[in-house]
Amino acid sequence: MQRIRLRYTKRGRLRFTSHRDFQRAFERALRRAEVPMAYSAGFTPHPKVSYANAAPTGTGSEAEYLEIQLAEHRDPETLRALLDASLPAGLDVTDAVEARTSGLADRLQASVWEIRLDGVAPEEAGRAVEAFLAAEEVPVERRTKNGMRTFDARAAVARLEAVPAEGDTVGPAQGDRPDGSACAILRLVVRHLTPAVRPDDVLSGLRVTADLAPPVPAAVTRLAQGLLDEETGTVTDPLAPDRDAATAAPSTAAGLSTATVQGGASPATSGDGTA
Repeated sequence: MQRIRLRYTKRGRLRFTSHRDFQRAFERALRRAEVPMAYSAGFTPHPKVSYANAAPTGTGSEAEYLEIQLAEHRDPETLRALLDASLPAGLDVTDAVEARTSGLADRLQASVWEIRLDGVAPEEAGRAVEAFLAAEEVPVERRTKNGMRTFDARAAVARLEAVPAEGDTVGPAQGDRPDGSACAILRLVVRHLTPAVRPDDVLSGLRVTADLAPPVPAAVTRLAQGLLDEETGTVTDPLAPDRDAATAAPSTAAGLSTATVQGGASPATSGDGTA
């Protein structure tokens, strides 16, 4: 059995796709691409797909992850191309690696978000960021399935800054607001804690601490998620350990072969030289 880990996107109008809608679209893509999936046991077998930390409905993303289990071995890049061609534009499979390590979900410690605030001056956004970061605690409320809940939005924020809009906005976010109007751009790094703090919770916190209220809804895009470096506030690629393991495996095999040759004849040619 082979496990493949995939990175995919939610762009443009597809950012409004719910996680359940994506699951249905992805399972259709698996059938179209004729992927030899492994299935669960029981009366209602389903393909073995593990989804990790999906972005909220309404937000774009450049870094969503999932893992599939195959009944037959396949080349990861070939599989990626087949699945990408079988999904609608906007749901794009951008990376695939064979799983050679454990704990993909455990590596998703934090996310990098870009928040585009149309109608907000960069200076105003900068002052709001300073007020938010200066606060020891920023209580916000969110309605959950168990009713209204209050929690601290500040504790989860590892990094928050206002960045220039000119020449600094990534393509997906520009696609959400194509008119090119003046706006403020926030770059946010949020730890994945319990309860989860989402970008809209941070926006609520900015309203609480600095009365920042954008005149139109913010365009939010997840740029990355993975392991968090607390010192620098950067987030690293969660698929890198699998790539490193794949690179190390051939080297290890070559080293063992060299050691066998240097150590003497193989068992097949030992003794009197006959097999």
